[in-house]
Amino acid sequence: MGPRVAVVAAVVVAACALVTASTLAAVAQEGRDLFVESCASCHASDGSGTEYGPDITDAGEAAADFQLRTGRMPLADPSDQSVRKDPAFDEQEIKDLVAFVGTLGSGPEIPAVDAESGDLQEGQRLFVDNCAACHGATANGGAAGVGALAPSLFEASSLEIAEAIVTGPGEMPVFAFDIDERNAIVRFIRYLQEEEAPGGADIGGIGPVPEGFVGWTVGMLSLGLVCWLVGSRAKRSGDPGA
Repeated sequence: MGPRVAVVAAVVVAACALVTASTLAAVAQEGRDLFVESCASCHASDGSGTEYGPDITDAGEAAADFQLRTGRMPLADPSDQSVRKDPAFDEQEIKDLVAFVGTLGSGPEIPAVDAESGDLQEGQRLFVDNCAACHGATANGGAAGVGALAPSLFEASSLEIAEAIVTGPGEMPVFAFDIDERNAIVRFIRYLQEEEAPGGADIGGIGPVPEGFVGWTVGMLSLGLVCWLVGSRAKRSGDPGA
């Protein structure tokens, strides 16, 4: 490469870097304006928190993306438990807010996720050991203690699952899984979301114990009804005056 070509290449790289930095700055500024308008009343304009909301300076892009994309933030009442609902912002607004929150500190970036590369059996083992106690054996949700509820994972996307693992929303802890373990867990949850129920209706996938109890109850009631019908018919057949 001649000196002139090297200089041209350096100029192009510098120009691209300048454009990228300028674009990122513009996105972050848009996000800051949205943040001040919609989030600062609880988290303060610099993300340091108030009596109504926690410090999120080191929440990172992953946490912001998860909370906004799943509609958990913003909360109408700061005392409410955040639950999944429709997002309050459109896709571009979410990206702008996430970019701004990412400039506040050194929190986790949005993780890469590839569910298809995950090991299904390893994902099942990790899920049972670390997730099933709160989210249930079939990922249909359950109690997480101290009045909190672990949500069903049936509506969660692969990215949202990965973001929750690295950020620990609500009562959930932050897990130090490596990327292969994370992909394995995501793949197993996707399997639970998509698997069919060849044995019949699963009454919402709430687990083998309650499903077994419902099956036993329905079976006993059905048996009692059959016995009653047979007894009634036999009584009518043996009574000439009936």
